[in-house]
Amino acid sequence: MNAIPPARLETLLVALEHASDLVGLQHLIEQLRDLMHVDHMVYHWVSGDGDQYGCGTYPPSWVQRYLDQDYVRADPVIQGCYKRFHPVDWKRLDWSSKAARAFQLEAIEYGIGNQGYSVPVRGPNGQFALFTVSHHCDDATWAAFTEEHRRDLILIAHYFNQKALDFEPDRNPGQIQPLSPREVDGLTLLAMGYSRAQVAQTLSISEHTLRVYVESARFKLGAVNTIHAVARATSRGLIVV
Repeated sequence: MNAIPPARLETLLVALEHASDLVGLQHLIEQLRDLMHVDHMVYHWVSGDGDQYGCGTYPPSWVQRYLDQDYVRADPVIQGCYKRFHPVDWKRLDWSSKAARAFQLEAIEYGIGNQGYSVPVRGPNGQFALFTVSHHCDDATWAAFTEEHRRDLILIAHYFNQKALDFEPDRNPGQIQPLSPREVDGLTLLAMGYSRAQVAQTLSISEHTLRVYVESARFKLGAVNTIHAVARATSRGLIVV
């Protein structure tokens, strides 16, 4: 893994900015993968109803396997990055379950790599995507790579996401039901790290009543759990921490 020539990266980012279709994005992501000397690079947009869109260098056989098995609902990378707003090394995700370990082994068998680094990207109206690089190497080599290129990867991720939004504006989720003031208060305090007991005490309500508010907000946001609800509310500007 060699250093990236800044001029070459700038040239590709300019080309990315002027790409006119998904074919152009695919061509550019292949060039960026080669420039960074990694096995794979992927931009992956997941809509609220599970629809998937993007480009990347994963083997077609793995892409088809992933779609056939509906792995988006079990992939620790997708599930883990829903809860995060900053780039994450795959080693920091939860691979403890039997299903997650089996998924990881299968991905490695398909040539995805034993190392990965994903940048969560959130756009308008709750849009969620991931930009990912993966590779086969030891932990020390990978740590050095991600430390050196973290800023470049974040920049590239947002370039890809902006271009995808330009191409596919209709994929943005529709408007959601507005949250009530109490639902906003509850999610805001939970986002700040308060426990449920502390939130209930602060709002002068019972924990049971708080649970009702949180569940109502979760339903409106289409979230799978409270953490997901907080993430969606934050990304949509419904709460400010």
